[in-house]
Amino acid sequence: MAWLFLIRAIISEVAGTLSLWMASTGQKIWFVAVGVGYVAAFAMLVVSLDHGMPVGVAYGIWAAAGVALTATLSRFLFDEPLTWLMGFGIVLIVGGVLLIEVGAH
Repeated sequence: MAWLFLIRAIISEVAGTLSLWMASTGQKIWFVAVGVGYVAAFAMLVVSLDHGMPVGVAYGIWAAAGVALTATLSRFLFDEPLTWLMGFGIVLIVGGVLLIEVGAH
């Protein structure tokens, strides 16, 4: 169950961050989505921790998945660059989080 809440936290955080980009274009109504996304993300992270997920693992996965998803989605939604070097960085982040996960057991 902790994983389900962590996935919800990641999705909420990414939605909040992508909404922040929209708000920066002058569409101020998107700040509502930013606030809702970030509040929901932290709430779901807390629930994930309450269900027994270690904080180091939860935060590592949350942050890494957020970076990877935001970079990838912003490429398609906002036509931002996603170079091979950036992709390699994402692979390194994911690899580091996997090491943390494996080391936690």
